[in-house]
Amino acid sequence: MLQSINPKFVVLGMLKVVILGTGNLSKHLHDAFTKAKSVDVVQVVGRNQDALQQFSEESAVTDNFNDIAEADVYIIAVKDDVIGEVSRFVASKKGVVAHTSGAMAMNHVQSNRKAVFYPLQTFTKGKTVDFTSIPICIEATDAESFKTLEKLAKSISGNVHHIDSEQRKKLHLAAVFVNNFTNYLYGVGEEICSTEGLSFDLLKPLIKETAEKIMAIPPKKAQTGPARRNDRQTMQSHLELLNNEEHITLYKILSRAIKQAHEEEL
Repeated sequence: MLQSINPKFVVLGMLKVVILGTGNLSKHLHDAFTKAKSVDVVQVVGRNQDALQQFSEESAVTDNFNDIAEADVYIIAVKDDVIGEVSRFVASKKGVVAHTSGAMAMNHVQSNRKAVFYPLQTFTKGKTVDFTSIPICIEATDAESFKTLEKLAKSISGNVHHIDSEQRKKLHLAAVFVNNFTNYLYGVGEEICSTEGLSFDLLKPLIKETAEKIMAIPPKKAQTGPARRNDRQTMQSHLELLNNEEHITLYKILSRAIKQAHEEEL
């Protein structure tokens, strides 16, 4: 059994937080919370003893789920399919129990004080993020729990929103399109460049401008390219250059969708 003592001086009025999970999001949240003046991460709980060590300098850690500390908020940052199982270990606690999933309903939490604490951002190991501007979507079963969660969210971000479970599912779906799918397409572009001995860096100014453009105008108005113009000759030429069946299918589907979205303007 692994157990350590929290070296952080406890200040009255601070929100006491326990994080359950030792993965990527847990680390990012832990780093943000430990910098907040009004938050005390009293414990990090997880089964992986090696992973727990990365938290031990700032917080108490344990791999014993039957020895979880008392806290105001329990943040469950684990895979979606084990949220319910993990929440049972804190179901009898007095504090608010919140999962961090974008796709799962609040009711997956086993507790009288169910909640959701969902940071809408992509998190990569070793890549620092600025939490102050990250949207944090919160939901809770009662006003008191919501107030506690709101205080916690505002301790690290100035971009806090009340989003219910149904809205959050749709928001998460939208996030998959704008982040996961586009990132996969970046990978396709990188692969095409690599096969020709070209540097992917050549495309980075274009990627940056594309992202910056939709900060000022709607994506539909920002759309450019051969499909937007219905340039059939160029599109056919592109298809002939592709030899990966998945890439061919993607090209056809996306080009057709773009064309249909702009048919009235063609």
